[in-house]
Amino acid sequence: CIDNAATEQLFGHVKDEFYRGREWETFEDFKRDLEEYIVHWNTSRRQVRLKGLTPEEFRDQALAA
Repeated sequence: CIDNAATEQLFGHVKDEFYRGREWETFEDFKRDLEEYIVHWNTSRRQVRLKGLTPEEFRDQALAA
């Protein structure tokens, strides 16, 4: 299914860029860091498939059209 492929791709990036090789002492620490990573993903991380825009920039551009 196409939806599943996009989800698997996202989780692959999260594992490679955020999770792999790290350990957290508490679940709260993990949750805080993951929430920060999600904000980074949406507001700072430029993506080739979005023509070099962040997801936030891409969404704002689409809504303005």
